[in-house]
Amino acid sequence: MASAVETATVPTEGERRVVIRGVGWQGYQTLQSLVGNQPVRLTYDRGDVELMSPLFKHERNRSLLAQMVEILTEELGISRISAGATTLKREDLDRGLEADASFYLRDLSRLRDTDNLDLAMDPPPDLAIEIEITRSVLNRLGVYGALGVPEIWRFDGRNLRILDRQPDGSYREIPRSEALPWISIEEMTRFVQLEETRDETLWARKFRAWVKEVVLPRLGQRDEDGLGTPDARS
Repeated sequence: MASAVETATVPTEGERRVVIRGVGWQGYQTLQSLVGNQPVRLTYDRGDVELMSPLFKHERNRSLLAQMVEILTEELGISRISAGATTLKREDLDRGLEADASFYLRDLSRLRDTDNLDLAMDPPPDLAIEIEITRSVLNRLGVYGALGVPEIWRFDGRNLRILDRQPDGSYREIPRSEALPWISIEEMTRFVQLEETRDETLWARKFRAWVKEVVLPRLGQRDEDGLGTPDARS
């Protein structure tokens, strides 16, 4: 039974977060059923659950970063399965959440069934995108770390940070993605902030053209140097 309810509101943004303490795993499952397909993100951490409804700005940033991953993998010929905002949870760890976007990259044979994901038997996504226009009350990084997600792109609407999971489940900031190392944080941030983001079709065309003109030659240089295409976790 829930023991307390907390709310956190950011007036200038209009985003509201509600935390319910002491709901337990079954309460979390019930809340998931009640929410259904509504645009609400749930974070569950050892008894407590947070509900958050994303802002328009939040979703636009999510879309741009997710499209970056999609365009890069398509143009570089990297295998990909998009897990989107699939609920990532494990009862034995008493944790769960929905990423803003998530992806399996390269070795997709690790997944037993591409229609049904069970983290008790399947690996977590290789990359998660986390938009933080306002900060979560619960420790979402701790949940990601417990679930074993190797890399997180964390964007606050202005600054992008790439986080790499450590053996103890914590994350450290790194200067370049391990999953997609051919594009820098500065380049990603510049594209997210382009004026063309007002028209995502125009933006996607511009980003794809830049990948072909700039990023593909970088990959070719690796081949010439005898390095080949690096593994997602190399």
